[in-house]
Amino acid sequence: MKITRRQTLGALGIAAAAPMLATGLTACGSSGEGDGKSLKILQYEDPTSAQGQGWKKALEIFKDKHPDVKVTFEQTSFDAVRQNAKITLSGNDVPDVIEFNKGNADGGQLAMQGLLTNLTDEVSKRGWDDKVDPSMRSFALYENGMAGSGDWYGIPNIGEYVTLFYNEDLLKEHGVKPDFSDLDALEAGMDKLMAAGVTPIASSAATSQGFNQMWVWYSLVSAIATRDEIDDFMFVKNPVDFTSGPWAEGTKRFQSWIERGYVGKDIAGLNFEQATVNFLSGKAAMVVWNHGVFHRALSEADFNWGYTTFPGANLVMGSSGHLWGVPDRAKNKELAYEWIDITLSDEVQNVIGDLGGLPIAGDPSTISDERIREYTERFVELMDGDVFSYYPDYPVIGFLDFIQEHMQAMSNGNETADGFIKALQDFYDAGTGK
Repeated sequence: MKITRRQTLGALGIAAAAPMLATGLTACGSSGEGDGKSLKILQYEDPTSAQGQGWKKALEIFKDKHPDVKVTFEQTSFDAVRQNAKITLSGNDVPDVIEFNKGNADGGQLAMQGLLTNLTDEVSKRGWDDKVDPSMRSFALYENGMAGSGDWYGIPNIGEYVTLFYNEDLLKEHGVKPDFSDLDALEAGMDKLMAAGVTPIASSAATSQGFNQMWVWYSLVSAIATRDEIDDFMFVKNPVDFTSGPWAEGTKRFQSWIERGYVGKDIAGLNFEQATVNFLSGKAAMVVWNHGVFHRALSEADFNWGYTTFPGANLVMGSSGHLWGVPDRAKNKELAYEWIDITLSDEVQNVIGDLGGLPIAGDPSTISDERIREYTERFVELMDGDVFSYYPDYPVIGFLDFIQEHMQAMSNGNETADGFIKALQDFYDAGTGK
């Protein structure tokens, strides 16, 4: 798929940490006394992003329907919600709707602690289960704090998936065709780049937001894993033996990529933004990321570029986006349910889709930009095929920090694949009680 430069959209990426502030229709204030006259929404999406623009439209629709309701739309940060959710949801002045992170370590804990409302009846009543595809609902359902089954505690609006973005001009210059048939063919192409002195993949391994190495590693595992193997790991269904199968093979291949220089050198202190810049500036031929790079490349790349899922992969990294939840102590739950319903409406979902936000209930045929439409259609294809392997830090509390520390150690050459696998087995077993 060939994509050329065009100044169409602004940058998108992981929500940056920022102090909490109020935006939207009113200043910050109490969520009311349950009189149906106020709605307080707490979220952390970039207001300039596709999802942020969609929610702006949702605010307009909600206000038109409820002109007498005082709406407070608070902007906070992803980190702030992760760190303070329990305190925020335990007080007397809680939001009526909150955006929260999916996974056992976050959403699962909030559900198990009784801080979120069980949405199962509302899901059936409002038909949300018809809009949220089975592959997108895995982290909306929790039972005893574990994702994948049980009751609904969250509702996603969008999805995401991870691809290998490539600089088509740079590949062509060095005789590399991007239509790789499998991982062996990809490695052969990267060998050509290495011989020409070109870094194949821009990556990062800082212990704070150095996510790229984790995504490269898990993409290699996912490429050769089965649905059952990933589900056992992600949803703690059956014991996982990390010393065999895709875990051992993928991790050893990852170590070989480090040793061969495929992911660059001296990356232990780099974060994902620096890796993105290295790709966009032409310092590396490829980068592994999600729609954040897609939108950055649309507006910033001055070269022909494209993307592909990992060649020959069984499964692809990706999942639903973050979730809407209704706090157990919310005072205006009916308004909260209506707000969620509006964000899943065709009107809002198609606004998100037209801006490239990968809506889970949108219609790709309504997207005007051909490249955004093709990117979205590929997402729908993967969603319908149930081939997402999710993200590796979801199953266990503290897993993200643990994995990033070991990604840095492996990238520094201070840890081998076998050493990481052993540590991974110990941490996972302790965290899951297996």
